[in-house]
Parts: sequence; C-alpha cells; structure tokens
Amino acid sequence: MHKRRFLAMFALLAVTVAACGGNTNTATESEETEATGEETEEAAEETEATGEETEEAAEETEASGEAVTIGVSWNNYNEERWAKSDEPAIQAALDEAGASYISSDAGSSETQQLADVENLISQGADAIIILAQDGTAILPAVQSAIEQGVPVVAYDRLIEDAGALYITFDNVEVGRMQASVIQELVPEGNYVFIKGNQADANADFLRGGQEEVLQEALDAGDIVNVGESYTDNWDPAIAQRNMEQILIQNDNDVDAVVASNDGTAGGVVAALEAQGLAGEVPVSGQDGDAAALNRIALGTQSVSVWKDARELGRAAGEAAVLLAQGTPLEEIPNTVTFESPDGNELISILLEPIPITEDNLDVVIDAEWITQEEVCQGVPAGRVAVCP
Repeated sequence: MHKRRFLAMFALLAVTVAACGGNTNTATESEETEATGEETEEAAEETEATGEETEEAAEETEASGEAVTIGVSWNNYNEERWAKSDEPAIQAALDEAGASYISSDAGSSETQQLADVENLISQGADAIIILAQDGTAILPAVQSAIEQGVPVVAYDRLIEDAGALYITFDNVEVGRMQASVIQELVPEGNYVFIKGNQADANADFLRGGQEEVLQEALDAGDIVNVGESYTDNWDPAIAQRNMEQILIQNDNDVDAVVASNDGTAGGVVAALEAQGLAGEVPVSGQDGDAAALNRIALGTQSVSVWKDARELGRAAGEAAVLLAQGTPLEEIPNTVTFESPDGNELISILLEPIPITEDNLDVVIDAEWITQEEVCQGVPAGRVAVCP
C-alpha cells in the first residue's frame, strides 16, 4: 500500500511541474492540466483505497487461517485410529480454516521424533501438534519449538510442559469405565491387568482409574491380581505374549482381564482363544476400533471405551490454528486446568468418553463411526440387538 501511494504522489508531482514549466500557458492548457491533476488525484485515491482493500483482504485471510501452516508429528501409525480418524479430522478442521497441513511419522522412534519436530519448524509450521512417542524424551523439542515462537499442542498423550496445550480424553475416567464394566461382570475372581506403553503417561492414568474402582475389592481379597504387565508401544503381539505367560503361570485360572486399549485387548483375546477361553473371560479395551467392536458383538470382548477421535482431531486442529494466529493459551475455548503427575498445572481440553458394550453398539453405528456390516461380521443373527 505504501508503494502504491508513493507512485501516485510522484505522478501527481510530475504533472504539476510540467504544467508550471511552459512559457505559453493558455487557459485551455491550464484547464487540461488541472483536469489531469484531478484525474491523477482520483487515481491516487482509488489506488490508496485499493491498497486498503488489499490490506483488509490480507487481514481477513490471516484471520481465516489461510496463511497458517500446522505441522503434525505422529509417533507411528500402528494404531488403527490415527490414519482412519484422527488425521482426517485434523485435516478437515484445517481445511475449514484455510490452513495448510504438513506431517511426519517417527516410526516409533524417540530420536526421530525429536528431529521431526525441528524439520516441521524448518518447513514453516506456525504451530505443531505432537502425538508423543515418549512424553519425557520429546521435551527438548517442545521447549525448542516454544522458544522459537511455535506453539505446541500435546495430542492425546501427556507432555509435562506448561507451555503446551494438552488435548485428550479423560483417561483416568476411561480406566474407571473399563474397570466398572468388568467388575460388574466378575465381582470376584482372578484379574489380569494388561497395561499400555510404560513411556506413555496414559498407561498410568488408565491404571489409576482402574485402581480407584477395584482397590476396595482388591484389599478385601474379593479380587486377586494374578498378573500385570506393561506393553511396549501398545503392541498387540507383545500383549499376546504377556497374556500367554500369565496364563501359563496361573494354569489358565484367570477370570477377567483389564486390558488398557483395543490393540492390547486383541492380543489378549488371541491368547485366550488358543486356550479355548475366548468369550468366557471378560476383556476390556478402549478406542472403538472396528475389530474390537466386532469382538464385542461376537462376545469375546466386553467393553471398548469409545473416544470419538474425530472430535479430538477437530479440537486439536481448531486450537492449533488459533495458537498459530497468536491467541494466548489461556484464551483457547473450552479449556480447563489439569494437574499433571509432576505437579504442573497444564491448560487442557478434556473430552468425555463413552463405554460401548453389546447393549449399546447402536451408538457407534448411529454416529457413523462404523457400519452395521463391520460390527456384525461373522456374528450369529440375533446374538446382539444390532445384528438381527
């Protein structure tokens, strides 16, 4: 706008000088010069107005998010939900805001994810959403980003940095829901606890919620903990091996399994099937994976606590755009203060989960999270209400 104004003023000055420099100025020439000057002034005003409109358009573009680039650092794609639900939801939110999307996949490597965050910044990311492989190992990259003026969203996994926005479902509540469903089915007996990745704080949040529900029964001896193990990278194959070892150690005398997500639940069910126990031993999970919801219809898994990842992805995308545009952390809508295990007060968005059992499978079908055909694959007609 400033350049346009200068050119317009220069043109006006040139015309004025030319008008004053001649020796035979006639009334007609004077009138023509004056008219030309008036036209030039009008042109200058139009140019200035156009410049102001251009500036306003630029401001509107920035406000809509069109000039914003959001980077996403994925730890891996081993879990079904990341590529199927979370990423499309994030992208949809960015598309609606006119923002650009770039991403990286660390392939379960803590070291690679550190490099990925710096690479996203070098590619022009104005804010970064991080699904951390290890919430502690990623801290140097988070601190570096924030120091460079690039806001960070800790996505679904805790990062102990008060400068990052923490967005997740209430994972302690997820643990409570898992334990409550299993305890209702098996109020007394031998329990196994298949936990998540030890480097992921969510594993302990879930276990904490489970303990809140079951501790009284454990103390009373009504429930006996006959096996407990973390699962590296939430890997179903590792969960299966851990469950197989626990079954051997207890001569298959296991009455219930509290598995912390649907991937580990799948490994547990595979181990139980090999011993002819699938469907007899209740198993919990979370995430609403298609395979898990099918297992619920089949009767080999009892509950999957559904966290609508579309809602989580949308919330993260919208918040990231606002942060990239300079919105202060404390002014992001729908935030609460979450006190972390290390005593940090983190500004957070905590979404509500829903436990899905064979009695309410219609909820995920009606929400178009999964089709009736997927839920009912291989399920005998009439076993559950949604599979007539």
